[in-house]
Amino acid sequence: MTESNKDHSLFWSPAVAKLQPYVPGEQPKTTARLIKLNTNESPYPPSPKAQAVLQEEGLAAHLRLYPDPESTQLRETIAAQFDLSPEQVFVGNGSDEVLAHAFYSFFQRPEPLLYPDITYSFYPVYCQFYGIESQKLPLRDDFSIAVEDFAIDNAGGVIIPNPNAPTGRYLPLAEIEKLLQLHPERVVVIDEAYIDFGGESAVALIDRYPNLLVIHTLSKSHALAGLRLGYAMGQAHLIEGLNRAKNSFNSYPIDGIAQKVATAAIADREWLADNCAKVIATREWTCSELTEIGFDIVPSTANFIFAKPQKISAEDLFNALRERNIIVRYFNKPRISEYLRISIGTDEEMQALVAACREVL
Repeated sequence: MTESNKDHSLFWSPAVAKLQPYVPGEQPKTTARLIKLNTNESPYPPSPKAQAVLQEEGLAAHLRLYPDPESTQLRETIAAQFDLSPEQVFVGNGSDEVLAHAFYSFFQRPEPLLYPDITYSFYPVYCQFYGIESQKLPLRDDFSIAVEDFAIDNAGGVIIPNPNAPTGRYLPLAEIEKLLQLHPERVVVIDEAYIDFGGESAVALIDRYPNLLVIHTLSKSHALAGLRLGYAMGQAHLIEGLNRAKNSFNSYPIDGIAQKVATAAIADREWLADNCAKVIATREWTCSELTEIGFDIVPSTANFIFAKPQKISAEDLFNALRERNIIVRYFNKPRISEYLRISIGTDEEMQALVAACREVL
């Protein structure tokens, strides 16, 4: 056998050979001619205060030093925004890393982890990676979460995104409380990547529920997807568990520049409110326009919509939009193969999307 046709996977461990990795949304090498509405990124730049950090004199000189392994100032800033103590905050290199530590810290149990059958597709990947048993619970026909279905004895824990992805549907806090009460001795993770676009955060429940962990990201509402910063909030004993996992894997996950930029971004509450208001207004306009031309739209409190065209298949519309340099997300999966997930862009980008849909339909 020549070197070129050897099976180099022979060098992999059996565990790696069995993995089915997460597949992220398309990230084109250039977006110069594209309207990119496929990965729920912000259409607007981040807070000017966050941008100003990158212009600070002498910033590069600090790169020779290790960053604060505890991200102290950043955690203090997050805690102040949510009326928590710093001991109730954990930060990680993107919310995906925070999720990974949560899966390792809380869900490696004999009982299955519960999550919806249509949800963030990284959850089953983490289950496979850590050898976690899981049980998927079907959403209702309208894609809402049926909390009563989670009343399963001997569950190893619960995780749901709220709003859910890729549907955008929001679960009210009263329903979140029911989940927490169903499993008082297991951790319930509420993944709030999109909560700033119309929902009420479960952070308000933390002091009353020792089993609640809430996870946020700066990638969406804070327009910092390229920074890779996420954080978790919960009672101190849960944060201690996450820190034990983090410090057994990587003591320095957040670089010094990222800590400074994230601190400035989170402190700029006025910018955050204005940015989210713009996205929400554009989302509602887009829903109205697409409904008018024959789409079924799932109610959304996220920075994206889940839309079903009536006059053409979702896959055909996805391809037709791609030919017109507009990228949206298509999932060729059971129950959702006739829907497109469309991120909310600028007003001009969404006007172009609607015009293209009118042309195709």
